[in-house]
Amino acid sequence: MTAVELPQGRPIQALPVRRIRVRARVRARQILCLVPLLLVTVVAVRHRSVLAEGFGHLRHAEWPWLVVAAGTTCLTWVAASFTRQGAVVQRLPAGRLLATQFAAGAANHLLPTGLGASAVNLRFMTVCGVPLARSSAALALYLLAESVGRLTLLAALFVAFPDALHLGPLLPDAAVGPLLLGLGAVVLVAVGVLAGVRRVRTAVGSFLRTALCEARSVHSRPSRALALWGGALAFPALQAAGLAAVGQALGLSVPPPHMALAYLAATCAVALVPTPGGVGSVEAALVVALVAAGGPAAVATAVVLAYRIITVWVPLVPGALTLGALVRLKVI
Repeated sequence: MTAVELPQGRPIQALPVRRIRVRARVRARQILCLVPLLLVTVVAVRHRSVLAEGFGHLRHAEWPWLVVAAGTTCLTWVAASFTRQGAVVQRLPAGRLLATQFAAGAANHLLPTGLGASAVNLRFMTVCGVPLARSSAALALYLLAESVGRLTLLAALFVAFPDALHLGPLLPDAAVGPLLLGLGAVVLVAVGVLAGVRRVRTAVGSFLRTALCEARSVHSRPSRALALWGGALAFPALQAAGLAAVGQALGLSVPPPHMALAYLAATCAVALVPTPGGVGSVEAALVVALVAAGGPAAVATAVVLAYRIITVWVPLVPGALTLGALVRLKVI
């Protein structure tokens, strides 16, 4: 009797299991594409009264100034792209980088404390081949540069216009003590965790070494350093210019530099408020800041609502669609 060898093939169950896994991944990606639109709908329904009032104010505005505000809003995504590229040595694809910043803006307004934009950009860099450690270091460098740029502009405007803004309404005396106590408590907890938990201390030390190495590499290239710090200064400047343009469109009796100063002070004041995109907290702080700069409360409220319509609500749906498309195309 002759033994017959059967051809070696794939296990009977391997192919169906693999197909099931592929289909599950495809289905999960399709669901993720719809999540941004669902979140936009929820946020819009919750703030429908604000949307209605904001669009009502836009009908009575001077349209040339609104076009300027829309243009500066679009340029903020370009500035963010330059800053993101400047924070990493590896060259990122320019078109996809710009589209990612547009999508990250929508994600930033749907998740609290900037988590949306950070997650989108971290995923984008890893897909582009940047190791996770270096991507995280680049993200930290971007956040540091953006904060330094915003505070630098704020300090420069304070020096140039020392009487433009009265800080009393922005920071009442009764709030100084609790604010300092809160900051002190956060610092003490952080120091305690670093001192008491060795694993955390080791992870933080490793991250800091990687971040410093990445920062040195970036600043050894003049083009990267110029993109990083130029974009970090341009981004808040363009945002402030957009608010000043909306103020001009609605006839707010506050000089544009004073409006820019009010914007920077208000956004710095609410930077630690954990709300999605600062929705609610930014509006309140901007109104208080514009009133502190000398504007009437009613007009200041109209300016802030119109400004947030242009910069947040109008780009939100296209940004969510772009985010879903980037997920579907595996760009992020």
